[in-house]
Amino acid sequence: MTDKANKYALHLKQALENRRGVEPITKLDPAITIAEAYQVQLLTVDKKVKAGHRIVGKKIGLTSEAMQQLLKVDQPDYGHLLDDMIVENGGSIPFSRVLQPRVEAEIAFVLKRDLIGPRVTALDVLLATDYVLPALEIVDSRIADWKIKLQDTVADNASSGLFVLGGKPVKPDAIDLPQVGMVLYKNGEIMNTGVGAAALGDPAACVAWLANQLFEFGIPLKAGEVILSGALSAAVNAQPGDHFHARLAHLGEVQVHFVAE
Repeated sequence: MTDKANKYALHLKQALENRRGVEPITKLDPAITIAEAYQVQLLTVDKKVKAGHRIVGKKIGLTSEAMQQLLKVDQPDYGHLLDDMIVENGGSIPFSRVLQPRVEAEIAFVLKRDLIGPRVTALDVLLATDYVLPALEIVDSRIADWKIKLQDTVADNASSGLFVLGGKPVKPDAIDLPQVGMVLYKNGEIMNTGVGAAALGDPAACVAWLANQLFEFGIPLKAGEVILSGALSAAVNAQPGDHFHARLAHLGEVQVHFVAE
């Protein structure tokens, strides 16, 4: 698989180098499996780490019915968060950093101890979590026009782009996470609303799912890592000049601004 993984990792890298989306991997290789797609992701992440970047967490994608319908898939996926993906709350994102961004609001978990599958439960997640925060994830795709299947987004690090943490740290036992309400605004206009239960019924269950899935690759969720637990509603397209902010009940606000260059 190494040769194939290298081939498709370089294919995705071309999108960033040329500032233009590339053909879907599933069009080049219709037989590629989900497991092979994860090998492409892991190889790409490993190369970034060797180049000096640091893994700061993980993300879970496609947890909400809205996102699964949007991308026509029927299961979640996951990717890695690196230090060059962090954007400060209220910060600006030059549009040169993204290709075709979409913004979604979610709940972020910050761990105080490791979580290792294969039998992690939602309760285990709560006990291992230091605090939760509101987050904006800027998903992005190196595949042209978001014409992706599950294998495409998996290989492309779960269509990860950037992320913003905001609000105030809240202990997970202080709130009912499935009942946390969310409102996402674009340029002051409500784009969509959601609730914690939109993510597999419980954001903590999403994190448990992730810990158990990563066990197959020998990857733990580590103390100090940020885990983005999944979108609470469909992602919203972003253009230069757009300002996004989300309000999550009991957790506060998080915001970001896209600027032209």
